[in-house]
Amino acid sequence: MSMVTADMVICGAGLAGISAAYHLAVRRGVRNVVVVDERPPMTLTSDKSTECYRNWWPGPGEAMVRFMNRSIDLLEVLADESNNFFQLNRRGYVFLTADPVRGELFRKTAEEISALGAGPLRVHTPGHTTYRPAPAEGFKGQPTGADLLFGADLIREHFPFVTEDVVAMLHPRRCGWLSAQQLGMYLLDKARAAGVRLLPGRVTSVAVRGGRVEGVQLDPGSEVDHIQTRCFINAAGPYLRQVGAMLGAELPVFNELHGKIAFNDTLGVVPRDAPLMIWSDPVHLPWSEEEQAELAADPETGWLLGEFPAGVHFRPEGSGDSPILLILWTYDVEVQEPVWPPHFDDSYPEIVLRGISRMVPGLAVYLERMSRPFVDGGYYCKTRENRLLVGPLPVEGAYVIGAMSGYGVMACQAAGELLAAHVTGGELPDYAPAFMLERYDDPVYQALLANWDATSGQL
Repeated sequence: MSMVTADMVICGAGLAGISAAYHLAVRRGVRNVVVVDERPPMTLTSDKSTECYRNWWPGPGEAMVRFMNRSIDLLEVLADESNNFFQLNRRGYVFLTADPVRGELFRKTAEEISALGAGPLRVHTPGHTTYRPAPAEGFKGQPTGADLLFGADLIREHFPFVTEDVVAMLHPRRCGWLSAQQLGMYLLDKARAAGVRLLPGRVTSVAVRGGRVEGVQLDPGSEVDHIQTRCFINAAGPYLRQVGAMLGAELPVFNELHGKIAFNDTLGVVPRDAPLMIWSDPVHLPWSEEEQAELAADPETGWLLGEFPAGVHFRPEGSGDSPILLILWTYDVEVQEPVWPPHFDDSYPEIVLRGISRMVPGLAVYLERMSRPFVDGGYYCKTRENRLLVGPLPVEGAYVIGAMSGYGVMACQAAGELLAAHVTGGELPDYAPAFMLERYDDPVYQALLANWDATSGQL
């Protein structure tokens, strides 16, 4: 048996684990950190996202907004010091609706999130507007908060490709996207330079004696069989619950499969400088009368005529002669265990494209002429209220960082910083208790959970 020692072992080389290693080694000076993963870094779920970020989060309380503001602060510091190596932009998120009632709900929700610390709300109407879309590149000098626009003519003046019956648009501004792969590479390079080691292998058990961590066992095929350590960090992504069970810790998390399609917008229906755009209304898929009759006649396909949930969204990717659109829509969520590679129904690309054509009618042309799109996706590991877990576990020397449910790219920096503060005994920010496992032991928090919005910021 080959054995090494480490001050800290991190299980998982996704962005959560890499960020934790970066903050421990680079920011806190811990020199003997080992990251263990049986896969290459960032190849399980970190490379499956839309790579977006936002500070636009609902309550209750201001914890998520303050946490994300901090994470974006840290991302901007990294962008500055790396000459924006990972291509951080500030295009924003654009929510659209054709329902006047929902338009007023935009106003109410925006006022609430603005009051939580996301920035000021600016309302624009025809003849009374100073609205300007965001530039395609860069992040400096842009407003925070959000812009709320009313009226189809005003909205289509800036986004002429959206549907003519749009009535309201909400544009949160401290939002955008980046290259998650390049961010991860940058963090990993810095962490390795500070002494972090990456070991290929699968954690099979965690040795606990006298209520505290003593070591980590890896599968027999690994380069190293055993790591002697008194600190173990669970950053296992969709396997967070299984790894927690090795410590006797029951983590209240579950997984959902979320997919996306990517296809070439060869006709240039969507401009390359568009922001992330989200349709906020439920959708009935567009079908011809003949198609409707065929679908209704078959019990296996009749469901395609029903109402689909709100939330179909897209963003541009790449440039040049073959621009790409990434389109996402999780219209059928079920709790499931991760299976690799994940499977998506053959009808998923067509359903997603039909759904997005409600917001951008010009994209319907691809229903007849689109080549087979690329389908990809991964598992969102989440808590019931969609808030992450960062902090100590009941076993001394054991910690968790995860349950970042599709927002790991945007949360990774504040989460890594927070985890490192817990591990090294550093000063904790006042939002730290909102993300600790022990929150579930608080009767006040349990009362909040009883009435918590199930989506809680999920896209």
